[in-house]
Amino acid sequence: MDPPLNDVASSHSHPTFDHQTPSRRYLHSSSSDDDVSPSDSIQSTNRRLDYMLQFLDRKLSAADHRHSSASSRAAPLPEFVAKGGGAGIFRLPPRAAVHPSRPPSLELRPHVLRETQIGRFLRSITATETQLWAASECGVRFWNFKDLYASWCGIGEGGVVRSGDEESAPFRESVWSSPTLCLVADEGNRLAWSGHRDGRIRCWKMDDEGLDDSHCDWSNRFKESLSWQAHRGPVLSLIFTSYGDLWSGSEGGVIKIWPWEAVEKSIHLTREERHSAVIFVERSYVDLRSQLSTNGFSNMLTSDVKYLVSDNSRAKVWSGDYFSFALWDARTRELLKVFNSDGQIENRSDLSSIQDFSVELVSSSRKDKAQSSIGFFQRSRNAIMGAADAVRRVAVKGGFGDDNRRTEAVVVAIDGMIWTGCTSGLLVQWDGNGNRIQDFLYHSSAVQCFCTFGMQIWVGYVTGSVQVLDLKGNLIGGWVAHSNPIVKMTVGAGYVFALANHGGIRGWNITSPGPLDSILRSELGGKEFLYTKIENIKILSGTWNVGQGKASLDSLTSWLGSVASDVSLVVVGLQEVEMGAGFLAMSAAKETVGLEGSSVGQWWLDMIDKTLDEGSTFERIGSRQLAGLVIAVWVKTNIRFHVGDVDVAAVPCGFGRAIGNKGAVGLRIRVYDRIMCFVNCHFAAHLDAVGRRNADFDHVYRTMSFTRPTNLLNTTAVGTSSSVPMFRGTNLDEALILEIGFQSAEGMPELSEADMVVFLGDFNYRLDDISYDEARDFVSQRCFDWLRERDQLRAEMEAGNVFQGMREAMITFPPTYKFERHQAGLAGYDSGEKKRVPAWCDRILYRDSCTSLAAECSLECPVVSSVLQYEACMDVTDSDHKPVRCIFSTDIARVDESIRRQEFGEILESNEKIKCLLKELCKIPDAVISTNNIILQNQDTLILRITNKCAEGNALFEMICEGQATVAGDQKATNHQLRGSFGFPRWLEVSPATGIIRPDQIVEVSVHHEEFETLEEFVDGVVQNSWCEDSRDKEAILVVKVHGNYTVHPRNHRVRVHHCYSSKKKHTMDSQPDGSRNIQGTLLRRSDFQPFSSSYDVVDQLQKLHSP
Repeated sequence: MDPPLNDVASSHSHPTFDHQTPSRRYLHSSSSDDDVSPSDSIQSTNRRLDYMLQFLDRKLSAADHRHSSASSRAAPLPEFVAKGGGAGIFRLPPRAAVHPSRPPSLELRPHVLRETQIGRFLRSITATETQLWAASECGVRFWNFKDLYASWCGIGEGGVVRSGDEESAPFRESVWSSPTLCLVADEGNRLAWSGHRDGRIRCWKMDDEGLDDSHCDWSNRFKESLSWQAHRGPVLSLIFTSYGDLWSGSEGGVIKIWPWEAVEKSIHLTREERHSAVIFVERSYVDLRSQLSTNGFSNMLTSDVKYLVSDNSRAKVWSGDYFSFALWDARTRELLKVFNSDGQIENRSDLSSIQDFSVELVSSSRKDKAQSSIGFFQRSRNAIMGAADAVRRVAVKGGFGDDNRRTEAVVVAIDGMIWTGCTSGLLVQWDGNGNRIQDFLYHSSAVQCFCTFGMQIWVGYVTGSVQVLDLKGNLIGGWVAHSNPIVKMTVGAGYVFALANHGGIRGWNITSPGPLDSILRSELGGKEFLYTKIENIKILSGTWNVGQGKASLDSLTSWLGSVASDVSLVVVGLQEVEMGAGFLAMSAAKETVGLEGSSVGQWWLDMIDKTLDEGSTFERIGSRQLAGLVIAVWVKTNIRFHVGDVDVAAVPCGFGRAIGNKGAVGLRIRVYDRIMCFVNCHFAAHLDAVGRRNADFDHVYRTMSFTRPTNLLNTTAVGTSSSVPMFRGTNLDEALILEIGFQSAEGMPELSEADMVVFLGDFNYRLDDISYDEARDFVSQRCFDWLRERDQLRAEMEAGNVFQGMREAMITFPPTYKFERHQAGLAGYDSGEKKRVPAWCDRILYRDSCTSLAAECSLECPVVSSVLQYEACMDVTDSDHKPVRCIFSTDIARVDESIRRQEFGEILESNEKIKCLLKELCKIPDAVISTNNIILQNQDTLILRITNKCAEGNALFEMICEGQATVAGDQKATNHQLRGSFGFPRWLEVSPATGIIRPDQIVEVSVHHEEFETLEEFVDGVVQNSWCEDSRDKEAILVVKVHGNYTVHPRNHRVRVHHCYSSKKKHTMDSQPDGSRNIQGTLLRRSDFQPFSSSYDVVDQLQKLHSP
């Protein structure tokens, strides 16, 4: 039975759609009228009209003295703005309807809140001609490209909204399975293959007859067509080779080959025979490690197989871990070479005693027990050696410098070159034989993934940036693709799709960066009013220095509960919840090992929970404690699913910036896809410590770095690079990363990347040049104007020395420090021996994303706030400070991604400039093949010539096999059978199978018959049976796919390759002089040609050909 998913079962009540609203989705405008129901069109149009009316209403309101469109909204308070904002680290992050610093993107799956994806994060993606498949923690899912610009009704299982997928393009989801770690597609057989953490490989049909899109029943989950236990450990990598075999990699260097003959037989068995099929395919594997146990190579292949990459150009396979590679022959399955990431060939004689012991175990007769022992010893050895190596690196280098050499990604380009990316950001180019050619460094952060299309290489980084290179390694362009690490990229439907660590998927046109981008940016930006929605929320923020005491429920109700009913977010900052030298020392020690919090801090959180009716009205979504500092955020349940991505931070400022008696704690959240940061501070005390307070703020602002809360479930996708969790927070602003690079020495602080920042706390700024008695007199007369002129914080803000560019509402309440406990009224000011002068120590300041107070909310200025209330609770007497609260009215501009996606598609289809530009860019060079019929005898080699007749553009070619068949007598070959992923039969070698043809140039492709007279059957990785090859003639259909640099649909040239068996070869060879076979490899038999000038499809002619 499938376990419940987050979008089905949850402890919270999910909002549902009106029961009268039918299930539906919005189709792209290019869809036929039959595909779009009237209700779909009406609802989509209504949403556009709502946004247009809202846009017009805002414009009219702005013209009418910039009053709010809601007449009931309270008037905002006047504010004081600090100098020094808008420059350097205090400049505002750039925002726009279409990002000005990157090409316009298609939001296939918009940014997903982390909390909604626990247990179903996406880990990988791969594309076919018609679908995009994704691996998730609970199975697989796919999008049909015909629905690329569509939206769906959002109705999921049980009639509830799909959390996180409301604005995604329509997709299908599989039944629950173990977490999926890797994916590979077989376009020819219309199958997708997935490797899972439980060691199973699953096969999925791309065209499942059980799926019916017409009723939008997205709860109809599809099932796998075949599944078997492939490995004891997780399946870390999968690949189809150029010969159609499925290779899988796991822990401890285990690589298994699943011959296509066995896989194909199992796929075509009936459901009643499925059990037999599973047993058959499970035992059919070829264990490469046991095959190599006699030559010593296997002792070196003990690390986890992180990568398997097929070099189809040369029929080779690259396998690798973080520091080494192995090169294999895809046809013979022989290991050709083992070398490290520096290109140095590994020495087989350098073996440990444990490794030698592993070889003996492999050769023992008790195979199962031996393999189990091998796995145990290898894992133990790897763990011990890894720990020892880590200690060595720390002792010698003081860090983990060697990790910068780790390989994080591998890809093969169209020209046959292999590219690898390292944790240091280094890009390494290799030739097909494993020789290191040259290095490139364009980014200082870890490479996460590659993607190639045409003559370009796309590189994804841990910073969320992508870069586009040409095949020579020259940088063409780059931008920030996501605010999170990019874990996978793939090409489909004319887009390069990038999957981020948070689960969002964006697609860029394959021509990017290019002239298409500026047209799209202009057109899409001009339609901003059609997909922009303004949300308004109220935020209650409160600060209180509790002086190591505890408050009554009445005090908390007076401070927070009395005004919380009308707000959506509550942010609370507490100072001095617990102090003392012993506690501070213990807190500092706990911080060093990643622990935080205390029983007293938890008591305060529980009391505020009770005050806010946590669980029914509000939900606490995050908190952080540093010594006596506590910050926490509560969100009202009606907007819970629009708030998430909670990250926390702490910056100590006391005793050498190491102890938390002074410092700050921060909490960052995403609200309606906009980033808000709240920082609770406690700065240096005493009247004359203004400089230290300014320095404390500067230190906090520059160094605060957000991470995930320790009490949150670890949702990092297993199987992604280990460098991802070490990356800084997850809500980074994209434009700023692009402009200044990621976390450089002079990099932008993370706080500067937020759309809204609120500072609250005991800042400890005092009043200058005033005595205790004078201050008491002015307070009693409520002459706050004169006191504000003596306020240190106001003076420092005016001078641009602190809180640069931030705003504070006009103070109309008495100073909040210092009071005698449990004495009500203004008479409670400190009357002891010290008689501290009253001061506004407790403050709340903020900035939004606007450059002026009169700015209106838009996608260029997405967060606009004003202060409705700013007051102190003078009736609360539980501390020597009074609690302060501030209520913000905040407008947030957000994008309706489903409407924007439809507009994106309509622009592409209706804009004549774009259509003409794409037509020009996607031209296919005119190419000619020298023959469409090749006859081979045993071990013959013939040359197929491909000519690029275009005088300007390069022609790219790729050769695949559309199937093979046996020929009996003089009959025609029929029923050509495909191998996996259009693989070649093992008797045929084609080299190179991919490449580039320069203008007016010719490429020669060797088509060779390889003697392959013995077939072997493997059972449990060991050869059990062998027999002579079928002596009948064979025929294979090769397809030469020719395309341009940006061509999605290639031009296909078909070539029939006919193999005559040895009886005919003998007659031919007897009439040839010695050495003629060598000449065969460089000559073409003209009699075997037919003059097909520029014909693109010779199927009709092929049907007329008979076997010789």
